[in-house]
Amino acid sequence: MRRPPEQLRILFWEADFSRIDVDAHADSIMARVLEFGRLRDVKWLVATYGLPRIHRFFREVGHPELTERTLLFWRAFFKAFDEQWASPPAWRKRSGALWID
Repeated sequence: MRRPPEQLRILFWEADFSRIDVDAHADSIMARVLEFGRLRDVKWLVATYGLPRIHRFFREVGHPELTERTLLFWRAFFKAFDEQWASPPAWRKRSGALWID
């Protein structure tokens, strides 16, 4: 089991950080780092997974934690405005409500 660096612990405040595996939890790690990470966190992400894997994440996963702002930034980075990227299922999209009735 490969663990992420200690610097990422703050991004996974609700999880048992000692049980996070870089390989098994790659999609969750990428979503958190790309949305909330600092520059050094993103550098670690690129060094760990590589740009092709991160690009594939956007095309195939559609993680609900990613905001439109983050998606637009990475679309520009990858020059992928004409690509079809995954989006989360409707039931997994964020809601602005504090709770759902």
